[in-house]
Amino acid sequence: MKQNILFIILCAALLFLPFLLIKEKPKEETVPSPTSELEISCPILIEVKGVKEKIPLESYVLGVVAAEMPVTFHEEALKAQSIAARTYVLRDTNYGQKSINPTVLKQVYASETDRKEKWGASFQQYEDKLKKVIAATEGEIIVYKDQLITAMFFSSSNGQTESAENYSGNAIPYLVSVPSKSEEMYAPNRTKQFEFTHGEWSKAFNMKWTSNIPKTFEVRKTDTDRVESIHMDGKSWTGREVRTLLGLPSTDFTIMFQSDKVVVDTVGYGHGVGMSQYGAEVLANDSVLAADILLHYYKGTEIKKFSPCLKSP
Repeated sequence: MKQNILFIILCAALLFLPFLLIKEKPKEETVPSPTSELEISCPILIEVKGVKEKIPLESYVLGVVAAEMPVTFHEEALKAQSIAARTYVLRDTNYGQKSINPTVLKQVYASETDRKEKWGASFQQYEDKLKKVIAATEGEIIVYKDQLITAMFFSSSNGQTESAENYSGNAIPYLVSVPSKSEEMYAPNRTKQFEFTHGEWSKAFNMKWTSNIPKTFEVRKTDTDRVESIHMDGKSWTGREVRTLLGLPSTDFTIMFQSDKVVVDTVGYGHGVGMSQYGAEVLANDSVLAADILLHYYKGTEIKKFSPCLKSP
């Protein structure tokens, strides 16, 4: 009888042994997939228009951070910039499937030659600093509902960022207005003044100067105190159009008509949407880490790791 019981116990143990040996598979963090069915090449190489050779992703990110943000900034601000730059290029190029322009309309890129010329005797010091920053953030991206975001950024604000809806008319849930205080502590030339003769003013707007222009002038502003539109002598322009026509640094401007000229005062630099670079520097110097800087400027997003194909050959 005892032998039968032992036999039954042995059989039961052998039956359940495979299940006991199986370990629970860890849950994998979802990362965004490419925006098309194209295969991702390994490693990911970025084609920059005007640059002969394609550039490994992380080398490209270093070149963007060097071009887009002062290298003297706090490392946490530089880390935030590197994550934003990586996210932007992966989305814009569909993970390296398309080329990208190295312009302010996309992302400026500084080659190693450019960086040597820019930094001179400090090249190695600054290069080492950025290599450390890029290595610390390698593969990190910003996602909203597991999709890469359009990681817009700009230089300095007027105390708050602009919403995508105010800027383009298209509401984007993670590009909303947020506070960006105390930038004047770090941002040089955050406020500027421009003067235009009446002739220069009328030429910019392709209209003849008359005394009716200042009399009929009206301005409408957004809830972030940027100019939505202006109206003069029966015609209208958007704030973005005025910024382009007059070569202004931002759409936060005030206009004063004087007897012999027009004076325009501006605050901030850039379109105002997304991450303020000088705002990031303020937060970094206030002990805010890169991830939290990004989560402040891109609401409702997450920082995740994108691992495939990152290493250079």
